[in-house]
Amino acid sequence: MHGTRRCINRQRPPPPPLLSPPLGCLAEDKTVHRSPPKLLHRQSHPEQSAERIPPLPDRNPLNQTSYPYNAMARSKRGGKSPMKNANGQFSGSEGRRSSFSDKSEEGSPTRTRAQSQAKLAPVEEKPTTAAEKKAEYEKKKANFWTRTLWTLVMISGFFGALFMGHIYMIAIVTAVQIISFKEVIAIANVPSRARSLRSTKSLNWYFLATTMYFLYGESVIYYFKHIVLVDKVLLPLATHHRFISFVLYVFGFVFFVACLQAGHYKFQFTNFAWTHMALYLIVVQAHFVMNNIFEGMIWFFLPASLVITNDIFAYICGIAFGRTQLIKLSPKKTVEGFVGAWVMTILFSFLLVNILSRSKYFICPVNDLGANVFTGLKCDVNPVFIPRTYQLPQFFFLPPNTNFSLTFAPMQLHALALASFASLIAPFGGFFASGLKRTFKIKDFGDSIPGHGGMTDRMDCQFIMGFFAYMYFHTFIEVHKVTLGSVLETAITSLNPEEQVELVKSMCRYLSNQGIMPEAVRLCH
Repeated sequence: MHGTRRCINRQRPPPPPLLSPPLGCLAEDKTVHRSPPKLLHRQSHPEQSAERIPPLPDRNPLNQTSYPYNAMARSKRGGKSPMKNANGQFSGSEGRRSSFSDKSEEGSPTRTRAQSQAKLAPVEEKPTTAAEKKAEYEKKKANFWTRTLWTLVMISGFFGALFMGHIYMIAIVTAVQIISFKEVIAIANVPSRARSLRSTKSLNWYFLATTMYFLYGESVIYYFKHIVLVDKVLLPLATHHRFISFVLYVFGFVFFVACLQAGHYKFQFTNFAWTHMALYLIVVQAHFVMNNIFEGMIWFFLPASLVITNDIFAYICGIAFGRTQLIKLSPKKTVEGFVGAWVMTILFSFLLVNILSRSKYFICPVNDLGANVFTGLKCDVNPVFIPRTYQLPQFFFLPPNTNFSLTFAPMQLHALALASFASLIAPFGGFFASGLKRTFKIKDFGDSIPGHGGMTDRMDCQFIMGFFAYMYFHTFIEVHKVTLGSVLETAITSLNPEEQVELVKSMCRYLSNQGIMPEAVRLCH
């Protein structure tokens, strides 16, 4: 019974019918005393249709049938009455906000009268005055000159570092790496929470420093074994480098867990994951770009030039022939520009390799960090840079005994693969960055470069291109041979001190007997 009584009490009483006053009253008194809105019923009796009361003014901003007593009944039952939000829309009684989109279909119950009238009424654009047009023109002009100036500065700095030596180019790659990491980390940062969690920003930079220590240490040990392994201070650091790096990372991990605070778990773990994503996509890939410099300047300069060339010709071909949209993330990218840039990049790569392969400064791996374009480098040239003559097959439409041959370096064929990747795959690094910016509703990753946006906006395709060039070189082009560093590593790590002494004495006798170093025996004893 109690349950039944509660159910009966919840039923809403039907609204009473609207009763029109007698006709005599209308004749004597023009004022009609209407009932409260909750008692109104907008349908009159058939016999009174001729004397229908004029409609009441619409008190419901949503133009929906609702009764105030409904809200009163809900408040008595413990519910919440409808509340307006900042947009003048009502929210639900259970704490759920009812969202009414401006794009509601015509005639739908969620479409307001104001929205319907707004759709029908033409929007009058405010006329632009001559002063506003002039200000807009001056703004675009200033932006153009700023962009042009910084473009020339970047080109000059790039070629200046390229000719000054490998160490300067490595410094530029390191700076790009750090700035790009800073820009990407700033996207997911919430300043209000970052101020209350002082350790968050410090941990981001700590993980960056730890990762760079591990990656840069690996490169230095690999390419400069003959220097690192003979130094008294550097030898223990080199032999235990990976374990030291792991301990540093574990320390940061433990510190992160110790700094977790109630109410900030989601923000802290999101920031932790975002930091590791940035480390992988930026720092790790930039590390392979640096390794390309150690393998020879051509393995850095060629991939970077191909990406820039492809970007330029994609713009030119898109303006000239673009008709078909390529991808929704970048509406201005066209299929015609995409394919046209691919063809032009292949031709450019074939010619550029022909020029670069003639200079040992570009094709030799680093064995002297003080070398520059004027001093050059000395090395045994990789066979892929030596031109060869290729006989073309006998085609059926040619006269018998007709021979055709072409002479070019095998590296020019490898350049076609690099150009294809720069044209067909590397642009998707830019599309990925565009999607990321759309996700966070930002135009640029930062303002590190005036007129160009952030550093990441300019390097979004370069990271994945440098990674591919590194993998391609070590898979198809690298010549595996014994080096001085590898011999020293074997002697130091595999021989005990007595065996190392015997090895040195044997080498001294060999050099003395061969006349290469006559005083070697006396020096060793």
